[in-house]
Amino acid sequence: MTDIQVTIAKTEQFKWPISVSRAIKAPAEKVWRAISRPVNLEDCHPFCEKNPVAGWPVVGSRDQVHYYSGWVMQRDFVGWIDGSGNDLTIGREGGRKSFVSWRITEGPEKLSTLSITIYPYVLQTIPAALRWIPHHVFLQPSLRNYLEAVVKGFEWFITTGKPVQKNQFGKHNWFSP
Repeated sequence: MTDIQVTIAKTEQFKWPISVSRAIKAPAEKVWRAISRPVNLEDCHPFCEKNPVAGWPVVGSRDQVHYYSGWVMQRDFVGWIDGSGNDLTIGREGGRKSFVSWRITEGPEKLSTLSITIYPYVLQTIPAALRWIPHHVFLQPSLRNYLEAVVKGFEWFITTGKPVQKNQFGKHNWFSP
């Protein structure tokens, strides 16, 4: 399967994705360098304590996100589109995984947009009529807040060259209380 076919197949497994986009005053190549380099989360992610990597930068690469809350999530890269983004699964080792898609689009005048979309596995096994309220009241706002902090962290690092600080854009109950 091609990277695009993998993305389509994965997104069809999940319902109600959560997406955040942020315009960054930088050319797409600079944004790509930030999201595609190994151990990038240590400089760009406000809830990440460390980001050990195993194999990089291709499909089949793997890394871990060690959150300040003590949680450890494994990321397995299933799609790699040079210059445009990547697709991955994330979750606890041996556990269920959410699907995440990172994309960069270039705009006018060295302005780019970084988008992260997560297709969470949480609640997917519950009938849609029953999961609608917890998804929209609890899961979606919490994950949106998380994703907004992550894209702000990348914007900060890309535009200033300085690593983000712990909880720089606010704390998160799950990942950095």
